Amino acid sequence: MKRILATIIVCCCVATALLHAQSVTVTFTGRDTQNHYVPLSRVEARNLTKGWQETLIWPDTVLVMQVSGDDGIETQNFASLRLFQNNPNPFDGTTHVTLQVGEPGEVDVVVTDITGRVVETWCTASLQPGTYEIRVTLASAGLYFLTARQNGRTVTVKMVNRGNGGNDAITVIGDVETWCTASLRRASGRSSLRRASGRSSQPQTNKSHRSATDNPFDLGDQMEYVGFAVLNGAEQESNHVTGAQLASGTVIFTFVNVQPCADFPTVTDIDGNVYNTVQIGSQCWMKENLRTTRYEDGDSIPAGTYFSSTEPYYYDNNSTSIPLAERGYLYNWPAVMHGQAASNTVPSGVQGICPEGWHVPSDAEWMGLTNYVSSQPEYACGGNPDYIAKALASKLWWNSYSGACYPGDQSVEPNNATGFAAVPAGSYLSYGYNDEGLYANFWSATEFEDYPGIARYLGMDYDAPEASHAVGTMSHRFAVRCLRN
Repeated sequence: MKRILATIIVCCCVATALLHAQSVTVTFTGRDTQNHYVPLSRVEARNLTKGWQETLIWPDTVLVMQVSGDDGIETQNFASLRLFQNNPNPFDGTTHVTLQVGEPGEVDVVVTDITGRVVETWCTASLQPGTYEIRVTLASAGLYFLTARQNGRTVTVKMVNRGNGGNDAITVIGDVETWCTASLRRASGRSSLRRASGRSSQPQTNKSHRSATDNPFDLGDQMEYVGFAVLNGAEQESNHVTGAQLASGTVIFTFVNVQPCADFPTVTDIDGNVYNTVQIGSQCWMKENLRTTRYEDGDSIPAGTYFSSTEPYYYDNNSTSIPLAERGYLYNWPAVMHGQAASNTVPSGVQGICPEGWHVPSDAEWMGLTNYVSSQPEYACGGNPDYIAKALASKLWWNSYSGACYPGDQSVEPNNATGFAAVPAGSYLSYGYNDEGLYANFWSATEFEDYPGIARYLGMDYDAPEASHAVGTMSHRFAVRCLRN
């Protein structure tokens, strides 16, 4: 739901040369645009040269990397703690993860969701060196983080669940005794787990905690750092910084906060669905797709099984892996307009399917959105003001496609800088549901001039950098976003 674009400033402390030192220490902190402290929920550090990744979970804010012994210096041999990526991923309720332990000691394993809420906890008083198989079961679809901690070290993997496993559980396969301290037992009852998860509410100080990696490192290795912070109830991702690590230093993540609309942080439709909002320039938008089955006057919208350019219908692609709360329903154009005349004014004046106080945006209003986003340098991928699709696209559900400015590729620059979170819910054309993960299309209240039965919409593709103003027949089924009056 959601990214704040972050500007990262790397301040290297070069006064002390490290050619003859044993370690490089990198400290991470967060600031907003007013230079106020922002607590980090986690940091991902990747060594692009060696091909490894470490994740620091708050309160760990310092990464210590031991320089390899190629220069004749004796280095410390750190015991390993590793989590291998879960398999399968994404998964439908149940997945497996391999945990590697290199020294004896108490181990905590925690699952948290994207807001930092602890979902499930497993811990043991002492786990002996070896390899362990962990089974994770989750009852709700969404993005989760599995974190293991032992002897001051933390490792994390990101997991995407698409199904319902029946309950939330962490099971270590084999004869392993489960034991938790009193504080961890209390935390596992779905309350906030503090030290074990590292993602509960943080104090407004930046006390440094260290996390040492036993992965190989040499001076000059290309490193990539990404910061995360929980703002407005959701975890937001910074842009990525890469460079040769030649010295100890500090990475400062500067967060530009995505804000809900000041007077309307949420809006509720007649069916009781609650939608979050986002302020983008002077416009106040719903940041989720509409999913109502009734108009505000109480009239029902029929569920559709075939296409029509004259009769209103809504369509539910319940075979998709995208949850309804994110994909919403698809609607043909007559359902969107509810009998009102087409408009291309600002505002459109067409309430149509939208809640009271909101309206169906005209093509001119969609143009106002894309023009504003194009005018803001932080939203232009690669510095090109036409390349704004990533800034509008959601982080999840897009099919993978290699290309730095495509919504389907988040390896260099993450999606959703604006917070608009366009979900690739696809469409429903004459031959059925299709294009899930490929396209995000949103109706406007505007007809295509001189072509009866054609209306305008805004579209984003997984393999294109632009947000396109396009046209389609009124029988097409697309998503709807409403705009505040």
